[in-house]
Parts: sequence; structure tokens; C-alpha cells
Amino acid sequence: MYYIEKNVNMPIEKADEKVREALKEVGFGIITEIDMQATLKKKIDKDIKPYKILGACNPNFAYQAIQEEEKIGIMLPCNVPLIDNGDGTTNVAVMNPVTALSIVGNDKIIPFAEEVKVLLEKALNSL
Repeated sequence: MYYIEKNVNMPIEKADEKVREALKEVGFGIITEIDMQATLKKKIDKDIKPYKILGACNPNFAYQAIQEEEKIGIMLPCNVPLIDNGDGTTNVAVMNPVTALSIVGNDKIIPFAEEVKVLLEKALNSL
């Protein structure tokens, strides 16, 4: 599967706060944030449920990956969508970096991807 997910028993605002804390604990910072609900309303006047995408980055892994594969920036940062389930719970997902980065065709980045996967799973499991 190309993603790892967890449903958390909290509204999206609280999930946002907890996800940021969990990612920080494993060395990731949030470098981008997109409110898809607001963006789609503003740009095309369409309504969707609350949906936010956080862009998470671990600078050490990003640096190592760029050293091995210059175009890896296409895959960065790690997107973390937070999707309101409509019942007071939130779906939190992350890309499975091993699956996603396997398409790059550079075996040197797979060890980084495996380490990143462990950290992302740890963050999700702590929610």
C-alpha cells in the first residue's frame, strides 16, 4: 500500500496539534501547510469537508537523500493529510516512503526510506 493511516478519536483541529507534536518527537518539522477546504472554496467555489495537508520534513534524511538522488525533491516533503471523518474523528495518513521511493530506481535511498517509515509509523502510533 502506498500509505499508512490511522483514525484518531479527536476533531481535526486537535489532531493537527497532536500530529505536529508527534512528528516533532521523531525529528520532523512542518514546512508547508495547505488548507484544502479553504483553497478549493476560494479557487473554484467548491465545498469539501475539512481537509488539511501538512508537509513534514526531517532535514537530516532530506539532506542524505538529496546527496544520493538529486531529483528526490519531487517526492519532498512528506505529505500528511488530515481528513475530517465527519463524526468527531480524523483520518491521518502518511506516504509509505519505501513504496513511494522504490519507483526512483536508486537502491541507495531505500535504507533512508526504511528509516523514515519507522519514524512515521512511530509518530502515527503515538497518536
